[in-house]
Amino acid sequence: MKKFWYLFYNLLIIPIAKVIVFFIQLFNQKMRIGLKDRKKLFENLIIDLTGIDRRKKMIWFHSASMGEFEQAKPIIEKIKSEKNYNIIVTFFSPSGYRNSLKYPFADVISYIPIDTPILTERFLNLVRPHLVIFMRYDFWPNMVWQLDKKKIPFMIVDATLRSKSKRRLPIIFDFHKSLFENILGVLTVTEEDAYNFGAFGVDKKKIKVIGDTRFDRVYQKSLDAKEKKIINTDVLLNKKVFVMGSSWESDEEVILPAITKVMEYDEQVLLIIVPHEPTILHLENLEHTLLNRFNSIRFSYMNSYNNERVIIVDSIGILLKLYSYAHAAYVGGSIKQGIHNVLEPAVYGIPVVYGPKIENSREAKILAEIKGSFVVRNQSEAYRILRKIFSDEKMRIESGKICENFVNNNIGATDKIFEEITQVFNNK
Repeated sequence: MKKFWYLFYNLLIIPIAKVIVFFIQLFNQKMRIGLKDRKKLFENLIIDLTGIDRRKKMIWFHSASMGEFEQAKPIIEKIKSEKNYNIIVTFFSPSGYRNSLKYPFADVISYIPIDTPILTERFLNLVRPHLVIFMRYDFWPNMVWQLDKKKIPFMIVDATLRSKSKRRLPIIFDFHKSLFENILGVLTVTEEDAYNFGAFGVDKKKIKVIGDTRFDRVYQKSLDAKEKKIINTDVLLNKKVFVMGSSWESDEEVILPAITKVMEYDEQVLLIIVPHEPTILHLENLEHTLLNRFNSIRFSYMNSYNNERVIIVDSIGILLKLYSYAHAAYVGGSIKQGIHNVLEPAVYGIPVVYGPKIENSREAKILAEIKGSFVVRNQSEAYRILRKIFSDEKMRIESGKICENFVNNNIGATDKIFEEITQVFNNK
């Protein structure tokens, strides 16, 4: 059956995919960048591998993009602190690759090659990994078949598989079942994920519920953030800080009328808004249209702060630090697009507010169920919740404690995964 799927994939799917990619890249800059960068993939890889000490074990981590790589970082850094192994990191997306080129704990950083038999074999012949770890879900058929052929062990870490996943549809199900035949291990986030992977015929002994390294990552980053002060303490004196993180225009149209109304009743409330895309046009729209009731200041001019009620962040990369100052937070993308990371504010023990688009986040669903966070669908709901949060200190503290406990109770996946990886080499 594996031979059938190999022929089906390479004689039908790959040619069709190439045609689709050709047309999509005409209109998609991100795809064009990825294709352009890959032209020098092997040239760069040969150069980067030149200085590698081949006497050391080589572990290859693959992530689709930055989100999955954030989950890999705690594991990589644990390995580097405990073992003398080489680490190669690959990405599918250009955003993940380009934003990680200076990551200090990887010995080699590369793209994963286009998934053809020739390119995947060439890649493995160059890298010669002793263990391959696919983060979450991004694994490729020809690469898996080449790993099988070369008897290189591979596993999926932080593995997730929803009950309604398209991978469980009849024909696709049989195709994926053939890919899991020789997998070394599937380390899942939840029991549900473990059950769903078991349906593919994976040996139950190979499936283990480990948890999610995102909790470890956000916890460690929060400790670092608390040590780095980016706002003068005088600015925050006697203030109730509301951080609106990664906001899109659709979020702002719902939340800003609500929070500014709360600010009219409570002079202690200070709003820090962090747009997802801080373009000049977006920043000016915030200043002159949505926030015209209150004086505002851009974060880059904070040295001239004069008791403005609104701080508009015009830079990127500091959101996690800003959450550390918050008494409550809103997580953007949740009105129309799909929610961003709810763990980043929750780790600080504050109540979190967001819109109804949370299908992409298990954590957002759980926090709403256990009353650590609050889902708002319109301006009136947002005002009611925000007014309650900032007027009822007991309720705010209790909800925040629920968020903090939720994060703390889920820390520890990194150590468990490290033990599994160590066991692979101990058994050889």
